[in-house]
Amino acid sequence: MTPLSQEARASLLAGLPGWTAVQDRDAIQKSFRFADFNAAFGFMTRVALQADKVDHHPEWFNVYNRVDITLSTHDANGLTQRDIDLAQFIEKAAAGLAR
Repeated sequence: MTPLSQEARASLLAGLPGWTAVQDRDAIQKSFRFADFNAAFGFMTRVALQADKVDHHPEWFNVYNRVDITLSTHDANGLTQRDIDLAQFIEKAAAGLAR
């Protein structure tokens, strides 16, 4: 797996609203807010099951109804298609749940 080119990155991120580049790191991040802890934890569970299935795990932080997610492919030392694919799944999992 190789890191995405600048052109590919710009094109693919255009389809992922709210995801932004992490400063001083080749990664993307987004913060999600939910109605309560139960909704946030349910979302994290759905993402965790998919991440385990595809063997690509996010970095995340959760406090009550907020889930902050950072994606980067550590084996490639940067952003790859695997991160984009997981971000797309995360968007679908959050649809209708996030505020």
